[in-house]
Amino acid sequence: MKSAEIMLPGDTPMPPLVVNGEASAYRRTHWTTRELVTIGVFATIIKASTIMLAYAGGGMNPVTLAAKNCLYATLMIVLLHKVPRTWTMTLAVGITSLISLLLMGQGILHGPATVVACLLGEGAISMLGGYGRTRNIVVGVMVAEIASKAAGLGLSWLVMREQPGMLIVATVFVAIGAIGTFLGSITGIRFMKELRHAGIIIH
Repeated sequence: MKSAEIMLPGDTPMPPLVVNGEASAYRRTHWTTRELVTIGVFATIIKASTIMLAYAGGGMNPVTLAAKNCLYATLMIVLLHKVPRTWTMTLAVGITSLISLLLMGQGILHGPATVVACLLGEGAISMLGGYGRTRNIVVGVMVAEIASKAAGLGLSWLVMREQPGMLIVATVFVAIGAIGTFLGSITGIRFMKELRHAGIIIH
């Protein structure tokens, strides 16, 4: 039985799939149920793990903040290899933002900006040649994270522009998060090598 398929606006055909070293003539233009479930599962894992890290660290201190961003980048790189399609990152981040909004009332302002940042990241991946190379995916994740953090700083400035000291603290935390994202890109590449070696991901 074939999986149900959903077409998103602006979705473009994927390159031929490679099966046992040979290119398949079937070009997928629709989302399959498995892909959507995979995105939902990864988004839930990302959100649940970051919440557990925050609780384990006694709050959002610099160590847990760096670890959260590292884990996020690692899992996002793995997800984009598992579901190498346009809109994957945007859908995953949209789900995590919705979870934050429903559970903790967070992300009303920052959520939409994060989704736009993901669109920029996916645009960078497309400009570099698509999801066929790990390098392109890593660059796309980094672009999305940088844009998201820039948007976060902009929102912080709007809220705390009359309190420069608080803005400096926010800038330091954003810088720590960026370091965690950079470390996550390294661990993401290593994870992909191990998953390919184990045969879990063939892309």
